[in-house]
Formats: sequence, structure tokens, C-alpha cells
Amino acid sequence: MAATSSPLPAISNNNFFIQTSRPHVTPTRVRPGTTRSSLSSQSQSLSSAKSNLLDLISNQNRGISTQSDPQKLLQITDAIDTIALLNRDQITTNNASLSGTWRLLWTTEKEQLFIIKNAGFFGTKAGDVLQVIDVEKRNLNNVITFPPDGVFFVRSDIEITSSQRVDFRFTSAVLRGKDWEFPLPPFGKGWFDSIYLDSDIRIAKDIRGDYLVVDRAPYEWKE
Repeated sequence: MAATSSPLPAISNNNFFIQTSRPHVTPTRVRPGTTRSSLSSQSQSLSSAKSNLLDLISNQNRGISTQSDPQKLLQITDAIDTIALLNRDQITTNNASLSGTWRLLWTTEKEQLFIIKNAGFFGTKAGDVLQVIDVEKRNLNNVITFPPDGVFFVRSDIEITSSQRVDFRFTSAVLRGKDWEFPLPPFGKGWFDSIYLDSDIRIAKDIRGDYLVVDRAPYEWKE
């Protein structure tokens, strides 16, 4: 998730520790006159497009490898744009489907990828990268974990503005270790569209044109 202006990385996935169940996902809205056969065809097309995307990003190291491969980047973004077109009528911003702990699979966000790639310079390594959303409470945490004890997270307030769009505004940030905590003052705001969401993954595109693919983490992260 990127902002119009921020001195800190906008961190998403695209990383603690209560097992969660799969939330109910709101089905795609049906347009008047849509036939059962056309719905079936659309569902098959979406399933095929999703499988193609997951195959394309499977060996891309969360997006680090894609940075040096323009052809692969084009293939992946084309696959995402195809899904967005097929799925343009889905509601992806209700509490039951959007809320949860989402874990990064792939992104084009340079700030996140820089931290993931260069964490070794600080004597550590990046663990899970998360986007933790609570629609009811109107908040979002972007999180990068540094096992076993480190974490950097940015808090945001959010507002649902359409069937797929979420506006956000950064409010604070914290770099935390085992026995210490250092607050940071981020600023900025923006929006992202969740252009696809099901029981397994979510795909988003933000105000800067960056892409994000996340899956549902097998745990719930909390501060």
C-alpha cells in the first residue's frame, strides 16, 4: 500500500499468532439478464486467471526477482489486469471478507522490497510481511517482522469509499525489538482497490499503480 507522500515505507503482504477461520466471502453481484452459463464461464475464466497469476509469481521471491525482469513484470501485471476486468463487479470491502491478517506473496512496492532485500545489513532477516485490516474498527497495520523478536509496523486509519476502494491515512509507526520500542512519525494518505478477493488470496492496486498479491495468514497478528 503506497501513499501520496511518506518518509517511511508503506508496508503491506502483500507477517502472530492465533489460528483464524476463513471468513465468509461476499459473492460477485449478478447483473440483470446474466445467464447461468455466462456466470459459469466467468467463474471458470477467473479460476484460470488466478491459477495463471499464482504460477507466474511462485518463484519471484515476493517481487524481488521481478524487479530485474521487465518481461516477467509485464506478464504478471497483465494477468492482474485481466482478473480486475473479469471481477469488476465484486464487492471486496465488507467487514467479513476484507478484515483479517494478510501475508505478502508478491508486490511491486519498492519500499517494501528494499527492506526485505536489505534486512541482512542490519544483522537480521525479514520474516512475514503483513497487512492487518479491521474494517469495523477502521484501522490497518502494515507490518514487517524480523524474527525472532523484531517488528516494524505502520498504523493507518481507513475509510471504505466504494465497493472495492479503501482510503487510508498513516497515523503512526513503531520499530520494536525484544526489550525496546522506537516510535516514528509517518505521514501521508492514499487509497487502494482490492480488485479480487476470495477465501485464499486478495489482489490490490494502489494510488501509485503498485500491485499487491497477498494470502490469508494462518495466524492473526496483533500489536
